[in-house]
Amino acid sequence: MSTEKKTSWTEVLKTHCPGLEISTEAAVLESHGCDWTRFRKPDPSAVVFPRNAEDVSNLVKVAQERRIALVPSGGRTGLSGGAVADAGEVVVSFDRMRRIIDFNAVDRTLTVEAGVVTQAVQEYALQKGLYYPVSFASEGSSQIGGNISTNAGGIRVLRYGLTRERVAGLKVVDGRGELLECNAGLVKNASGYDLRHLFIGSEGTLGLVVEATLWLVDPPKPSRVMLLAVTGLEGMMDVFRRFNDSLVLTAFEFLSDSAMRYVRQGHDLPAPMDTESPFYVVLEFECAEAVTEDLALQCFEQCLEAGSVDDGVISQSEAQAADLWRYREGVSEAITAFTPYKNDLSVRVSEVPAYLQDLDQLVKSRYPDFEVLWYGHAGDGNLHMNILKPGAMAVEEFEQICGRVNPEVFSLTRVHRGSISAEHGIGLLKKPYLSYTRTEADIARMRGIKAVFDPMNILNPGKLLD
Repeated sequence: MSTEKKTSWTEVLKTHCPGLEISTEAAVLESHGCDWTRFRKPDPSAVVFPRNAEDVSNLVKVAQERRIALVPSGGRTGLSGGAVADAGEVVVSFDRMRRIIDFNAVDRTLTVEAGVVTQAVQEYALQKGLYYPVSFASEGSSQIGGNISTNAGGIRVLRYGLTRERVAGLKVVDGRGELLECNAGLVKNASGYDLRHLFIGSEGTLGLVVEATLWLVDPPKPSRVMLLAVTGLEGMMDVFRRFNDSLVLTAFEFLSDSAMRYVRQGHDLPAPMDTESPFYVVLEFECAEAVTEDLALQCFEQCLEAGSVDDGVISQSEAQAADLWRYREGVSEAITAFTPYKNDLSVRVSEVPAYLQDLDQLVKSRYPDFEVLWYGHAGDGNLHMNILKPGAMAVEEFEQICGRVNPEVFSLTRVHRGSISAEHGIGLLKKPYLSYTRTEADIARMRGIKAVFDPMNILNPGKLLD
């Protein structure tokens, strides 16, 4: 986009949204024009900071009239380029919308503005004797609006579900600037289409979330964490079956031996056990009584006898549990410096061994000079494949090479009836491959829905759909 057009858009907003905080400082444009994606250079016209829903509504009305493209920005922790402004768009930051509006003890709901950080919601819920269970490594900086826009998952989906299951109501500003209220916190509402669920996971392409009412749950029961050295893919699923049949699992995560090596190096962690294995599992289970721990140890012994595991450790305190979780939760940060090309894939849980084995063979043959490591949420079928960039290779060349193999990766995913994006969204990076997960008829209907809510295509244009 030309400098003149960027300046024009900024001047329009200054004139017609006089109370709106607007920044064109280079550092702000750089920080707010991108997410954790490393393959697009940010180039926004400006960053605006609305303070309430009215500001957002006025902004969108002006943007619709003047055809100004808007990119919503939360904590910018996404990994598919969904919050990247690389074509002169105006970034809409929700950093100034961080009010906790209401807590209802009877309904067990918490109403917050879109910019409230996920961890702040978790901490507030605990203060009220309740629990907000959506949890992932970036929860200290991600925002609720972004969680909703991507239907964020994390490590406890197995027990509590995705963000979608936690959203009782939404207020959203659509592409016309109209403020829509969806569901209003009702448990039962059989009055037609539930528009709330259209906005959840829509990546800001249908509307800008300004307020959310979230369902809270009982605090989790005391738990134990186990880190197991697993002998192989079939062994990993045998472990899952045995423990899931006997215990209430709250998480079941895995990482490959290469991921273990990087997380240990990156966070200076000791070897968790003497045994080295091709895969490791971190599992968490409710354990309110000693008899439950005994049952878990019985499951472990059965896995040993079956040859599914070689070794394992179990936490005996909250501190030990946190230490064990670091081996899984620290992987993403540990490999960030290596500019990983990430694939966020999912299949049915029963398909995990066959799919991962097929996929591992494929990528080893296609990426002979690249290091590929795995981790993810095996308990819900979500696999994170990370290809690490060689140090001397240019980012652009690396992305092109990975992009050439993507059709084969996604074709294999389609054979296993999976998805090319489990929890990171489509954004910019996965948009060319949407047809590997959705039919042409699906995509046509999605475009039709987009036209209803955002007729001028000003909300996050170029993301998810062309």
